[in-house]
Amino acid sequence: MLWITRSHVHVDRVACPWLILRFIDSDAEFLFVPKSQIDKVAKETGGIPFDAPGVELGHHGGKCSFETIIEKYGLEEPGLLRLAKIVHAADIAEDLHADPVAPGLEAIASGFSLILPDDAENLDAQFIVYDALYAWCRLDVAK
Repeated sequence: MLWITRSHVHVDRVACPWLILRFIDSDAEFLFVPKSQIDKVAKETGGIPFDAPGVELGHHGGKCSFETIIEKYGLEEPGLLRLAKIVHAADIAEDLHADPVAPGLEAIASGFSLILPDDAENLDAQFIVYDALYAWCRLDVAK
């Protein structure tokens, strides 16, 4: 399936593709477009839009898109829910310090954006960070 989001990925727009590929759609393809083109491209391609204003899989009720996707697809694994708290805090500026790990994730996302401005390359490079962080989250909740 084709998934569509805004270009210039950051925390949520990296975490969501990682989540989609690892837990929802292992054959997912991602298209990054300007915010103003999300609706048009989604209609033209039949792709699923995420992390964009006004879409189902976006920010709603104080939740980031990562959390919205977890809810939509009924994902309940405790390590994944722990990761969701970190992603939420790293993505929502006013909640940045709600989780002690979040400022580090936000800093990593900013650094990757500086060294890898191409969205697809950025995702490829950062997925290992999310794999490692998810492994840590599984360990953290098992304690």
